Amino acid sequence: MLLENKVAVIHGGGGSIGAAAARVFAREGARLFLAGRSLPRLEAAASVARAEGADVSVAVVDAMDQAAVDRHVDEVADAAGRIDISLNTVGFDHVQGLPIAETSLEDYLHPVVGYLQTNFVTAKAVSRHMIAQRSGVILTVSTPGARLTGRGLLGNAAQSAGLEGFSRALAGELGPVGVRVVCVRPHAMSDALATSYTGEMFGRTAAAGGIPMDEWLAGLVGMTLLGRLPVLDEVAEYLAFVASDRARSITGAIANLSAGALVD
Repeated sequence: MLLENKVAVIHGGGGSIGAAAARVFAREGARLFLAGRSLPRLEAAASVARAEGADVSVAVVDAMDQAAVDRHVDEVADAAGRIDISLNTVGFDHVQGLPIAETSLEDYLHPVVGYLQTNFVTAKAVSRHMIAQRSGVILTVSTPGARLTGRGLLGNAAQSAGLEGFSRALAGELGPVGVRVVCVRPHAMSDALATSYTGEMFGRTAAAGGIPMDEWLAGLVGMTLLGRLPVLDEVAEYLAFVASDRARSITGAIANLSAGALVD
């Protein structure tokens, strides 16, 4: 198994990507600690992971609060003896689709501050333990907005590019002590629309452009080389691989899981 005897903390563990990753990590042998704001969603994700035979603990933790995350991470390290993997899949509903003239400063900054703050908070918390043990993997999740252009992408583009820059810089800082940092950049996932904030957000974006949601999604599909969008399991499978020792030479990378919407 890819992650046998590994200890993984997933912030946003009750969300679409977090829950999918928890199931795959569990199947691959990891011991899981799921953190998030919604206990029912955390318990649902934990139940699926436990069905794979994993040892799973859940905790309600605000991933924007440094003190709260520090306490939880310290509790995980005390209980498990180490932390091998930290995955932040926390997501924030935000404004997309509007031109700059119709976008407020608050709406522009909301995703920028939100995504960069939570990833800083969780990475700072786990890095203390990973530096001490001289090993570990920190995983972040970006979007194609980091490389796209067009109307309505300002906040998304800024937060995604910022998070990718943060991940590269952190990889350079922590690499000498054996800690890897990898950022995964999936496109919109077709099967996440019903279970995450993205369904409502994309619906508003389509409406802002004056087109039906199905036509808007078809436009996203048409931008990909594979003629389809990625799905949650594909992203989760890659996260499990890159967190494993089979990927131990990968760090500072931005993994392109856009189904060919972006070509590196």
